[in-house]
Amino acid sequence: MTVQDPNGNALPVVVIGAGPVGLAAAAHLVARNLEPLVLEAGPGAGTATRDWAHVRLFSTWSEVTDPAAEKLLAPTGWVKPDGATYPTGGDWAEQYLRPLAEALGGRVRFGARVTGVARAGRDRIVDSGRAEQPYSVYIQRADGGEERIPAAAVIDASGTWSTPSPMGADGLPALGEGAAAAQISYRVPDLKDPAVRARYAGKRTAVVGTGASAFTALAYLAELAKAEEGTHAVWILRRGISGSTFGGGASDQLPARGALGLAAKAAVDEGHADAVTGFRTTAVERDGDRLVLVAEDGRRLDPVDEVIVLTGFRPDLSFLDELRLGLDDRLQAPVALAPLIDPNQHSCGTVYPHGAKELSHPEQDVYLAGMKSYGRAPTFLAMTGYEQVRSIAAHLAGDHEAAERVELTLPETGVCGGAGLFDQPAAAEESGGGCCAAPAPTTLTIGIGAPAPSGGC
Repeated sequence: MTVQDPNGNALPVVVIGAGPVGLAAAAHLVARNLEPLVLEAGPGAGTATRDWAHVRLFSTWSEVTDPAAEKLLAPTGWVKPDGATYPTGGDWAEQYLRPLAEALGGRVRFGARVTGVARAGRDRIVDSGRAEQPYSVYIQRADGGEERIPAAAVIDASGTWSTPSPMGADGLPALGEGAAAAQISYRVPDLKDPAVRARYAGKRTAVVGTGASAFTALAYLAELAKAEEGTHAVWILRRGISGSTFGGGASDQLPARGALGLAAKAAVDEGHADAVTGFRTTAVERDGDRLVLVAEDGRRLDPVDEVIVLTGFRPDLSFLDELRLGLDDRLQAPVALAPLIDPNQHSCGTVYPHGAKELSHPEQDVYLAGMKSYGRAPTFLAMTGYEQVRSIAAHLAGDHEAAERVELTLPETGVCGGAGLFDQPAAAEESGGGCCAAPAPTTLTIGIGAPAPSGGC
């Protein structure tokens, strides 16, 4: 694929996001002799990943580095960390993503927030000459300036980290959720930070959500409860507790993911957390300095001091509005991919690897990759994202056989999710497996084994 500007210069493939999947996409494009330009809104590689630097992935180093990226890094003297160990988000960003961005050099631009993507000279409704036009990618620089960058193709790997889902059970913020924002967090807390620890120590905290990020928060709060009297968690589940609530048990081939679910179960069994089932939040009311959650059936919880909302993430599609995307009405994922990742039916182990074919849109050579490709589905793995961009790069290079070839085997599990928790990797082996629910991303789900959209579980 070669698209040129009026001066005969080949246009780059613009990659949105310098997270794990975005940088891997750039590495695969370089390997295919295609020129990438990675645009990252943040100040450095893995900006979103660094937001959850304190959380340990439930995937090992061997499962969160991309082969093409490793080849690009090899001449720089980069030494791959021990493949059997579990990195934190901070480790991942500093020991892998930062060196990878440096190896890509001027192909990565930081402080470049994408504000819009369109066909050059064609808005969404115009058919005439559309397919022959390059793409225009609009950015806002950190200095406040604006640019329009022509592109041959676009790979959006910006993740979903910046758009967490709200507490309201109908997908909208609960009444009063915004007004109570000072006491509501949408991230797994870093309880090693003294200020954050003080926020939850000796307090009653509601944790809303049933994915791996919620498991992580429950496990963290349980540890805090052992050291700080009066610390207690109230776990809010929209459904009941069943055999799969805490994950896939011994069938999980990612031991740390299994141990994460067991840690959450222990928090309940040991009395550090109370589980409230079938509670679909519609309102947040104030009781003095505390908050009261109200369900659609009229139930009211006892007052809590803090609320941690971990109900997943959703894609920001606003800057892609002038493109013709084919997205599933429910998941906001590509229509061919959506049936494979429907969280009502699938887990990480049952979603087979997929690539350019499943990720295609009516607008040719535009792809959502990584956690963003999963829309609102929570079952994303980093290695899935790497396989996606390998296939996309092959397709853009015209190697359609390689684009359609499957080069990945995913670990089996009964249930899957986003965030990872593992301060003692050996404990994962001792757990005998266990459980885990996006996305992420992950991704996070969040995917990538951490509560991040650009991550993987």
